[in-house]
Amino acid sequence: MMAASPIEKYRPLWLAGLALAALPFALPLLGLSLNTGTMVVALAIAAMGLNLCVGYTGLVSFGHGAWFGIGAYAAGLIQLHWFGGEIWLPLLLSMLVVAVMSAAAGVIILRRRGVYFSLLTLALAALTYTIAFRWSEVTGGEDGLGGLKRGSIGPFSLDNALAYYIIVALIGLGVLYALIRLVRSPFGHVLVAIRENQLRATFQGYPVERYKLGVFVISAVVTGLAGALLAFQTYLVSAEAVSVPFSGEMLAMVVIGGMRSMLGPALGALFFILFRELFSIWTPNWLLWFGLTFVAFVLYSPGGLVGIWGTISRRWWPAPEESAAMSRRKIYDGLPLPGFLAPEGLKGTVLQVEGISKNFGGIRAVSNASLEIGAGEIHALIGPNGAGKTTLFNLISGLHPADGGTVRLNGREIQGVPSELICHRGLTRSFQITNLFRGLSIYENLRLSLQAQSSGRFNIWRDIDSYPEVHAQTAELLKFLGLEGIEAIEGGELSYGGQRLVDLGIALGSKPQVLLLDEPLAGLAAAERERVSNLIKNVAVNIPILIVEHDIDRVLGFSQNVTVMNQGEVLMTGCPSAVRADLRVQAIYTGTGIPEVEHSRSDEARRDAAPILRFEAVNTFYGKSHILHDATLDVREGEIVALLGRNGAGKSTLLKTLAGLVPLASGTIEYQGGDISRLPAPDIARLGIGYVPQGRGLFAGMTVRENLSLGRLARKTDGKNGVVWSEELILEYFPRLRERMDVAADYLSGGEQQMVAVARAMSGNVKLLLLDEPFEGLAPAVILELFKVFDLLRRHTSIVIVEHNLDLVLALADRVFALERGAVFYQGPAAPLLTDLEYRKKILWL
Repeated sequence: MMAASPIEKYRPLWLAGLALAALPFALPLLGLSLNTGTMVVALAIAAMGLNLCVGYTGLVSFGHGAWFGIGAYAAGLIQLHWFGGEIWLPLLLSMLVVAVMSAAAGVIILRRRGVYFSLLTLALAALTYTIAFRWSEVTGGEDGLGGLKRGSIGPFSLDNALAYYIIVALIGLGVLYALIRLVRSPFGHVLVAIRENQLRATFQGYPVERYKLGVFVISAVVTGLAGALLAFQTYLVSAEAVSVPFSGEMLAMVVIGGMRSMLGPALGALFFILFRELFSIWTPNWLLWFGLTFVAFVLYSPGGLVGIWGTISRRWWPAPEESAAMSRRKIYDGLPLPGFLAPEGLKGTVLQVEGISKNFGGIRAVSNASLEIGAGEIHALIGPNGAGKTTLFNLISGLHPADGGTVRLNGREIQGVPSELICHRGLTRSFQITNLFRGLSIYENLRLSLQAQSSGRFNIWRDIDSYPEVHAQTAELLKFLGLEGIEAIEGGELSYGGQRLVDLGIALGSKPQVLLLDEPLAGLAAAERERVSNLIKNVAVNIPILIVEHDIDRVLGFSQNVTVMNQGEVLMTGCPSAVRADLRVQAIYTGTGIPEVEHSRSDEARRDAAPILRFEAVNTFYGKSHILHDATLDVREGEIVALLGRNGAGKSTLLKTLAGLVPLASGTIEYQGGDISRLPAPDIARLGIGYVPQGRGLFAGMTVRENLSLGRLARKTDGKNGVVWSEELILEYFPRLRERMDVAADYLSGGEQQMVAVARAMSGNVKLLLLDEPFEGLAPAVILELFKVFDLLRRHTSIVIVEHNLDLVLALADRVFALERGAVFYQGPAAPLLTDLEYRKKILWL
């Protein structure tokens, strides 16, 4: 991409200069004094400082007024006690005081994220206000700190309103220039990356906490400088400068002006002062009207005043449609990996994992897992749902600390090392769900990865355009990925296939020696799957790859070695042909053909039953990922239907679409003869469709009785949909719960929790029950107990069940529908698949 011209880089500075020159002439026309103009400039500086946290880094501070007031008090006290009528040293030393105090506070406050960070800043403002108001000996208490002097510059007295306005305006322009340099530096670009996706920035190799502390301190210093300037303008510092309401007003200025714009907060400060000065003439309740205006901006123009212009310009000059934009791609198939990405000297075993384990509470996620990856190798990691593959990825890449075992990269141990340092040592990863900086362009997404490997990544002053090597490498990586020509499009605007390419490119941009790819083909159309597969093979010539992928047919086709996991353990490692032929591997995917339980279905009775559900030609998306493709199935009264398919086939999404939790894009869903396609989830539940999610979804902290009561409150219980599932009737099916009614749900065993989850769904008098992995993680005795309950429930309720234990679910079900990539490719009775293992493998294996 072409570098920005000086005019484009510093346009906010030129605009601010013109506005500051015009302000002294415009204010008298509104009946306002020049002192008001000085106040506008000081508040604009404060708001721009706050915007560094809020708009650029995503740290929403509710208490930044504390730094404004601390800066004012520090400058006032330093002048009164040490420097008499001097102004410059008090200003500089007050900035130093704010820097030290904000660094100390930031170390504590930045340990929390999101709303907890915001609440801690609010608490800081409240504490600062209390100290300022009560510590009368130092701060003057409610009378404030008076007697400040502006001093002079040579023969020019700063007590002159115009002279002081000029000084404050020049300081404001200097601050603006410094902020422009900061946000255009490598440091500033990382701040935006943190705002967009902190996890991804960490795995690009950025020490995120250091960047956040740095920007927090800089933001506080700028805001504190504004407080000192305003203190000398009024010759007084009062506790109001550190009050919580003032912090809220500052945040409102930022939001109303425009958070993600350099000049937006300054515009918000001008808006606030003009609103206060002019509106207070008409009503003493001007703050009420300002609050309503703030709410209106939040609801209807989140981009603030600057965003209004952006909305208008987009209507006048609409951006090209995505299809048209994607047509500009320049794809060069078969390009070798760019030379600067190819690591040197890789031989033998590059990544070695030995005996690594991880427990989450009482759940054993990974147990004593080991594998090795050699140079030039694609090593596949496969296994059924819940096998522990992604957890193993997370342990290797440093996302979670391991409980035991070792991970060596080129013979050097990396377990326990922070994720950003693991990235710099040569191990990078992609994510199961595309993990981009969605608000940044494709070019910026890739450049940030390459920048992280540069020695100038911490530079706070040098312009990003002055790194020609980084830009040249970014352009070459774009070409390799086939994204050249559309590099200016935001990552979030790309098709799902395009996002997958960018996700792969972000990982490659970190110049890895080992690349971990977590389901890179998931959700892709056929053409994109082929393209990404070819890219992976091209990359593997130079960079060894560990890949988790559920498209087993394809991944076995291009892998050299395969590790199979099941229930957190490594079942086997071998070549693809050995994995295909291994009976143990076939068993974990297709079952053994020997059911653990007996069933009581009657196929003839079900065949004549009336239909209760028709799910026809349904398409469902997650964002831009097309999950269900014209999926079709039907359910009859008193029937149990099983949804089969590999991980990622769309089974859980189908249940969520049926329950109204995921909106369908097209197709129809009819339940008991009525169309429920566009109904919200609560209305669907009240019609008698109960959903038991994977993981149970109980109300932790509430008793079993309270969970069941909430299940009844969710739907009408007048019996119109059939049997009334009273508490007594439910306990007949789940007698074990009778003694647990007043026990908190999170204190129950896993089996008991699953019973409560099903019982809560049944409490709403359901006619159709949706079960997602109901037997997952349960002991055999509990599985048998639940199996018998489900078998009995078919007398009153139809059931749609997703379960990876094929022997179990085929013994329970009347009919099956098998999905692959979101489409139903097989339907029929369950009995043949249950009794004929070879037929089952023909349908469901490779």
